[in-house]
Amino acid sequence: MRLGRAVLAPLTLALVFCSAAPLRRDPGDAVPTGSTRPASPAWQHDWVRDAVFYQVFVRSFRDSDGDGKGDLRGLVEKLDYLNDGKPETTADLGVTGIWLMPVFESPSYHGYDTVDYETIERDYGTNADFETLCREARKRGIRVIVDLVLNHSGSGHPWFQDAASSPTSAKRDWYVWRADDAGWGPPWGGSAPTWHAKNGAFYYGVFWSGMPDLNWRNAALKEEMKRVAALWLSRGASGYRLDATRYLVETGGGAGQSDTAETHAALREISGHLRRIDPATFLVAENWTETRNIAPYFGDTRTVAGGDEMPSNFNFPLADEILKGVNRADAAGIAAKLNEVAQVYPAGVLDAPFLTNHDQVRLATQLGKSPSKLRNAAAILLTLQGVPFVYYGEELGLENGTTNNDEAKRTPMPWDASPGGGFTTGTPWFGFAPGQSGVNVAAQTADGSSLLSRYRNLIRVRAASEALRRGDLTSVKSTGAVLSFLRRSANERVFVAHNLSDAPQSAGTDAIGIRSAENLFTDGAGDPLVTGGALRVSLPPRGSAVVRFR
Repeated sequence: MRLGRAVLAPLTLALVFCSAAPLRRDPGDAVPTGSTRPASPAWQHDWVRDAVFYQVFVRSFRDSDGDGKGDLRGLVEKLDYLNDGKPETTADLGVTGIWLMPVFESPSYHGYDTVDYETIERDYGTNADFETLCREARKRGIRVIVDLVLNHSGSGHPWFQDAASSPTSAKRDWYVWRADDAGWGPPWGGSAPTWHAKNGAFYYGVFWSGMPDLNWRNAALKEEMKRVAALWLSRGASGYRLDATRYLVETGGGAGQSDTAETHAALREISGHLRRIDPATFLVAENWTETRNIAPYFGDTRTVAGGDEMPSNFNFPLADEILKGVNRADAAGIAAKLNEVAQVYPAGVLDAPFLTNHDQVRLATQLGKSPSKLRNAAAILLTLQGVPFVYYGEELGLENGTTNNDEAKRTPMPWDASPGGGFTTGTPWFGFAPGQSGVNVAAQTADGSSLLSRYRNLIRVRAASEALRRGDLTSVKSTGAVLSFLRRSANERVFVAHNLSDAPQSAGTDAIGIRSAENLFTDGAGDPLVTGGALRVSLPPRGSAVVRFR
C-alpha cells in the first residue's frame, strides 16, 4: 500500500502493546525450559518457482450480475483469458497464479477493514463462489492466493465493538489500548495520529481510526487468526499476500515502529504455523523499503530452505529502478540493483519482481503511454529471476483514471470498447480509464503486435525455459542503454539482453566457451553470432533478445 493513505489499510501481522505500562507478553508465547516446539517442515514451493502471478481487484475485473461491481462468478467467467489449461493454445495469457486483493466482508470498496474473516464480501458472492473459483482455477493450472488482513480489523468488527464497550470486556486485550495518547506519528513519516480516542481510552490504529490494530500478544486472538488462516486454505486458497509486514510489532515510537526483532519473531511463528498445515502454502510479503531492509524478512535459510520467515517479498526497489531506467534509456540503475540483490538476499530465496501495483500510479501513465517503453518493461519483468507479478490491465497498457484518488489506480477492466466495457451490463462502479477504445482485450487479442500479445509470448517463452523459470541470474552488465545478464539452471543456459534506447544497439557475452546458440525470443534482430566462444546479438530500438546457448 502507499504508506500514509488512510483509505488503504495494510495487511500487517501486528504485535503491538497495550496500555502505557511496559510491554506484556502472553505466557503462551514462552517456551518452557527443556521443551521444544514441533519441527517445521521445509517449504514445498516447486509450483511457485514455475509461476507467473496476476493481481486481481475483484470489484474491477468482471461483473456477472449487472450491478456494476465485479464478483467471483465474473472472475470464473474470465479464467480462460488468464489460462485456459490447454498448452497447445495461445489465446490465453498463460499465468499460473492469481493474487486476489481483499475478498472478505468489509464496509469499504477496497476491503482492508475486515468485519468478518470467515465470509466473502457480499458484493463479490458467497463462500461457495470462492470454492468454485479455486476449483475451476486449479483445473486450468492456476492457484489462488488471497489478501489476509492480520494487522487489524475494521472498527465495525464485532470483536472491536465488544472490546470498546468496557475495559473489562473479554476481548478488550484483542486490541491495543492505553490511557493516553502517546503522540506517535506514522512510522513512514508525517503527522497523522496513530492513537485514537474511544470511550475514555485510546486504541492504536497505525493506518486509520477505522482500522484498529489487533494485539497479537493475546494468545486467544493469535489462535483465532491462525484458525482463520487454516480455514481459507481448507477452502481452496494456496497462500496469502501479507501487506506492510515491517510494521508488525511496535516497541515504541519512531524507530520502534518498524523492523523490530519482535516483528521477525512473529513472522517466523505464522510462517511455521502455515508450513505445518501445508508446506506448499505460498506467502509473499510487502516490505516497502530498501533492499538491505527487505533481505532479513526472508529469515534464516539454514533452518528452513527458502527462509523461515517470509519465503517471498515484493521487490519495490527493483521496480523503481526498472521504471526509471526505461524512462531514461539508462540501464545502469537496474544493473546496480540486480547486483545488490544478488549480494544481499540469501541464496535460493524467491524474489517477487513486479512493475506497479494497486497503490501506485499505473505503469502506462508513468511511462507516458509509450508503446515501446511498455514493451521494454514487460520484457525485463518476465526475464527476471523469481516469481513475477503482473497487475491486471498492465498487459493492455491500462492508464490511471482521471481522478487523484486510489480508485483511479483500480478502474474496471476494459474487455471491449462498449459503454459497459464488457465489464458490466449495468453502470460500472467507477469510470473506465482513458483510451478504452484501443486499450481493451478485444482490440488487442488478434493483433500479433499488441502489448497483450507481447505478454502472452513472453510468458510462454518463460514457461518453456527452465533457466528463465528457475535459474540464477548472474553476470549483470550495463553498457549505457543496454541491460544484459545470464540465466542458468542445471540443464540450460540463457543470455538475455534489453535495449532501453530508441536507437539500435548490440550486446554480448565474454568468451565463455559458447559453441552454438538459438533465439528463444527476439524482436527481429536476426540470429545470434557466436565467435571465439563469445556471443553477440543485435538489438533494434527498445528490443530484447533471449538466447539459449551451449
